Amino acid sequence: MSSRPTFVRTLFDLNEQAYIKASPTVLGSDGQHMEWVLVEYSSPYPSDDDWIGVFSPGDFNASICPAEIKYVDPPLLCSAPIKFQYANYSNARYTSTGNASLKLQLINQRADFSFGLFSGGLLNPTLVAVSNKVVFENPNAPLYPRLALGKEWDEITVTWTSGYGLDIAEPVVEWGIMEGERKFSPAGTLTFGRNSMCGDPARTVGWCDPGYIHTAFLKELWPNSKYTYRVGHKLFSGAHIWSKENQFKSSPFPGQDSLQRVVIFGDMGKAEVDGSNEYKDFQRASLNTTKQLIRDLKNTDAVFHIGDICYANGYLSQWDQFTAQIEPIASTVPYMVASGNHEHVWPNSGSFYQGLDSGGECGVPAQTMFYVPAENRAKFWYSSDYGMFRFCVANTELDWREGTEQYNFIEHCLASVDRQKQPWLIFLAHRVLGYSSADLYAEQASFAEPMGRDGLQNLWQKYKVDIAVYGHAHNYERTCPIYQVKKVSFMSIYNQRLFLLDERSDCFCYPFVLLC
Repeated sequence: MSSRPTFVRTLFDLNEQAYIKASPTVLGSDGQHMEWVLVEYSSPYPSDDDWIGVFSPGDFNASICPAEIKYVDPPLLCSAPIKFQYANYSNARYTSTGNASLKLQLINQRADFSFGLFSGGLLNPTLVAVSNKVVFENPNAPLYPRLALGKEWDEITVTWTSGYGLDIAEPVVEWGIMEGERKFSPAGTLTFGRNSMCGDPARTVGWCDPGYIHTAFLKELWPNSKYTYRVGHKLFSGAHIWSKENQFKSSPFPGQDSLQRVVIFGDMGKAEVDGSNEYKDFQRASLNTTKQLIRDLKNTDAVFHIGDICYANGYLSQWDQFTAQIEPIASTVPYMVASGNHEHVWPNSGSFYQGLDSGGECGVPAQTMFYVPAENRAKFWYSSDYGMFRFCVANTELDWREGTEQYNFIEHCLASVDRQKQPWLIFLAHRVLGYSSADLYAEQASFAEPMGRDGLQNLWQKYKVDIAVYGHAHNYERTCPIYQVKKVSFMSIYNQRLFLLDERSDCFCYPFVLLC
């Protein structure tokens, strides 16, 4: 069966002989923010088309809400389910017995949950039964901490999500060097409302309250040192609510002779570990990538996720799902992001490209949920220093052509680095602004974004950019150094920098990447 629902209408036929119930009813009693729930259900008229929807808040609206534009994928329920699964998923005998159960994983999303049993398939769903409510013991708890590099090399930022507004509690981070004195740093708080979204489904059927997003700045860190921290809130009663404790290692001093291991990728997305289906089911393989990143975490100093972050596409509950998925990574090493088409692109939103890829988000959730050291977070371009690296991160969804504000930023980022201290100059962006033979571009006969290549390659050559990494094309490729459609020598690009010949191939192998 298709993993994407295609609802046309919703009927109500609550049947006294049908039921659906969930247990346990209270989750997170020991502080967990992610728990499994047993959902049991029965129908007097079972069918292979029956399915279970997961809703939060629990008082969901199963009426039809017509889409504003054709882009909105069904179902057109006024409350879009977080996810759904077929009733016969775990019991092939469901159609003969009418009884089955599912084990579903829930994360704390600051509201209660309920489950709906639907018949009639995905084209003509009929709501047959609604479950009891399930709730986390503290739905407001501080969760999903995510680190980022600050504007200075000796600064780390910590961002997290909670249900505590400033009228209830003050956000704070307790932190300090391992075995050392603890400090307290206050945090700023952001949120956004339905009217901040640019269109449907983000401001209609896909809307989900994002809670509050808090960011604290941990400054004057000792280089290459281990720190411990926990995020929390000071209630007006004087009591504190704390997350679990996490650790991170601070950045090396710029120019410090040390090994830095940075992971760069794009277009990862999210998926459900319980096998459930979700809207615009882009990247089930994201779980494989996430698990591999977790396995390699001890050998990773920082992560750059360069656009198309979670593919929420206007179904905002998926931002919580994504931050929960990456928490083991982002709570331990800086998790830097960039803007992609699925974060930003929307008509009349300032997008350089036209399209509906963000589902009406127009960049707001991404730039609020994650911190980047930009002068203006809405523009989402920034520079970042880490040890012997200077990263210049562009925003391909805003104009980057010569003479624009972003072009001037890119040149300043490339020109201002001290190559004696930071010999590695890295350019990052979502869409391929250089050269590519990927199918996506070959079909257009464009070999990547031609205006980007023509406008920026003079800067890369002038300032001797070492490596450029892009996403968007959903495959892996690597190129020789190219300038004006011609291969150029390593020596002219890298200015006599040391390289090693990889004897296993005809490629030159740098310490962290293989170039052919």
